[in-house]
Amino acid sequence: MADNPVLFEITDAHLDTGLRRFPVGRVRTSRVDPTDGVSYVGYPVADLANLDPEAAIYLLFNKELPSDEQLVAFKADLASRAVVSPKVIEILSALPLDGHPMEWLINGLTLLGMTGKTGDFKTDGLNLVARSAELIAAIFRIRSGWGAPIASDPSLGLVENFVHMMGVPGADAEKLTKLLRTFYILHMDHGGGNLSTFTGKAVASGHADQYTSLAAAMGGLYGPLHGRANQECLNFVKTVGTTDPDAIEKFVRETLAGGGKIFGFGHAVLRAEDPRATVQYALGKEICGDDPLFKTALAMRERAVAVLKENPKISNPYPNVDAISGTLLNASGLTDSDYYTLLFGFARIAGITAQIVDERVHMRNGRGVPIYRCSYVAENQDPRRLS
Repeated sequence: MADNPVLFEITDAHLDTGLRRFPVGRVRTSRVDPTDGVSYVGYPVADLANLDPEAAIYLLFNKELPSDEQLVAFKADLASRAVVSPKVIEILSALPLDGHPMEWLINGLTLLGMTGKTGDFKTDGLNLVARSAELIAAIFRIRSGWGAPIASDPSLGLVENFVHMMGVPGADAEKLTKLLRTFYILHMDHGGGNLSTFTGKAVASGHADQYTSLAAAMGGLYGPLHGRANQECLNFVKTVGTTDPDAIEKFVRETLAGGGKIFGFGHAVLRAEDPRATVQYALGKEICGDDPLFKTALAMRERAVAVLKENPKISNPYPNVDAISGTLLNASGLTDSDYYTLLFGFARIAGITAQIVDERVHMRNGRGVPIYRCSYVAENQDPRRLS
């Protein structure tokens, strides 16, 4: 038997499909089920949404929820790691203001690595989770012109300190904190094969450090087909221009008839409403129920689904996580949608670093996953002759 047997016959239909449906490994942190949605280490994400974000981080790294005592110790440990070199903030201040916030984040992650990496995947992963709050808050303040970065106070808690350091002008800090605590947990992880996660793990398989691997992962998240969906969904909700359900239904029908897309509905895997969307709709009713754009998005949840269900070719007419997240961020005072992918990245850093630790430290009895090297078929080569 060959050392690397082919598991199934490869045909032309499998090629140039973006590796869809090709299993390449195992993931220990999360799962995406078509009906039940996302779960973290077996826990439905909706059941975790109101925990301390640090408890969810602990879960991804340790594969169990912490006890009260363990959570207190873990929070203290993360707080002790949240030390960002002043050189990072100094260099950020020199970046071009017209660079996209995600370009700032990619640069900032490499700066964190140059000023503080240890070479140990778990240590650097936890350090990166802890330090990303100050990095991203500084990007908000410097690039937006809100003033000098605000001194970090890690004792507040990861998300609480993040909101403190952002100091968003005119925002209700209490509402914004409540939203971002939930937003952080809901966006932390999403299986192993999405573009940003897979990219980060692939780069780490060459034994690049966590910071470089996460910079590459954020490059994947930056693309408009991946991490910018919530930004596009908010802009789409703004174009609807009404809160009247009948007018919204008319808008949906006219958009579809004209060949347009209903942003925020459908999912590559899910076949039911995304539980992350369900959690956010409920949260929106609590913190911004009178916001006009939220009312529009809420009516879209009912009327767009009803219209999309009429088409038998649509396998999932339901809202996904992006359908409502941008609207909630906007209502909470974060009105510049260019930064929404940055917030997505803030959360996803936790899940990707935890997956990199698994692949580098735990898989194959501690030997780690080999360097990624998929096969390509030469032009006119018979794919069935791959060895």
